[in-house]
Amino acid sequence: MLNIDEIQPHWIAGFATLFELCKIAPDEQVIILSETASSPLHVHLAKLGLGQIGRHYTHLELPSIPDPTGPIVRSSGATQILGTQPLAVRMMCEADIIIDISIEGLMHASQTGEILKSGTRIMNISAEHPDVLCRLLPMPELKDIVKEAVSHCREAHQMLVNSEDGTELTVDMGGAASVGIWGWTDRAGTLAHWPGGIVVSFPQKNTVNGRLVMAPGDMNLSFKRYIESEVILNISDDYITSIEGNGADARLMRDYLAGFDSKEAYATSHVGWGLNRAARYEALSIYDNAQTNGTELRAVAGNFLYSTGANEFAGRFTRGHFDLPMMGCDIRLNDRLVVSHGKLVS
Repeated sequence: MLNIDEIQPHWIAGFATLFELCKIAPDEQVIILSETASSPLHVHLAKLGLGQIGRHYTHLELPSIPDPTGPIVRSSGATQILGTQPLAVRMMCEADIIIDISIEGLMHASQTGEILKSGTRIMNISAEHPDVLCRLLPMPELKDIVKEAVSHCREAHQMLVNSEDGTELTVDMGGAASVGIWGWTDRAGTLAHWPGGIVVSFPQKNTVNGRLVMAPGDMNLSFKRYIESEVILNISDDYITSIEGNGADARLMRDYLAGFDSKEAYATSHVGWGLNRAARYEALSIYDNAQTNGTELRAVAGNFLYSTGANEFAGRFTRGHFDLPMMGCDIRLNDRLVVSHGKLVS
């Protein structure tokens, strides 16, 4: 049972601040989307936050989908709860804003494109401890930082990523879809997640080549762990062709991806970097696994984020997904150095 006495006032205030930034008008139709396994605390905080700013809502709770046999999917950003719920999808297409508290989220769900095209905006609240969310309240100044990074990505024809550990990755940025998340959405047909502060690009087919050397201290967010032994990913025309390494980290990655029995699980999903200087690198070691979805680590300023799995812009779909933030890299767009040794240049 949810103990109302344990809810902290600053948590409610944080949710209310988010909704104010989303500019939810009094006459807008608001849906809180959750599932039966969603955190009751997050659902209740969303209701209290909307109540604090005087906004009405409809709570749409759908049944959680049991995990199928095979690899356990976590942090995919692609909830499966809408797969057999056409009525729910139609309801969301008629709303003005969705407060998304599903476990995996709507970021990469197959129904998200239809919902956004209807003009509905989606505000995903990541499954983080409320203290994480309130530490990383959306900052108005972050919007300009993220938008500038998106502009640089859209203007670039090439991304180069290097590190002293041996990373040498080349991404042809021609035709790549680049998006930025600053932590809230106030414009029709857009999606954001809280916490925010990140830019990512979805490359076209056959555009990613090279070698990623993951060193101790880098992260595998699907496994919610810091890398403890070197992992080398060799990549050719978007696909990981081999995973080298003698430690548990490399073995876990090899076994996990093999479990999908699909080439697409080895493909590049997106590349980008973190822009949120308030995000803390050590957070993954502070919170229990059940208290974090790793979104804060994706946003840590200066990390290079390489992700595997689905890339709808390249026509690839798979349940497999890795988010792999790497520290200490140089990132160049054309001749512009945007990250130097894991630090933002500007």
